[in-house]
Amino acid sequence: MANIEEVRKAVVEFLKKTLDIKDITVIKAIKEDDGWNTEAEVYEESSFIKSLGLPTRVQDRNIYFVKLSDNLKVESYGRKGQSE
Repeated sequence: MANIEEVRKAVVEFLKKTLDIKDITVIKAIKEDDGWNTEAEVYEESSFIKSLGLPTRVQDRNIYFVKLSDNLKVESYGRKGQSE
């Protein structure tokens, strides 16, 4: 069975690759019967400013959930607040 540090590393690696973002912090990891439920804090370019076509360094703080199986395979993920 995976320990919490292995879970953290798996979540960070997955989100870095998937979202192409460098700064990711796992803020929650809960062991459940069928795997792990985690949440990670991510700073991304402001989607609103980007949609206006304006250059900026403004970033939005987003929280992503990632569900992992017992063997640390990603079963689902998404941004919190968007039809979980």
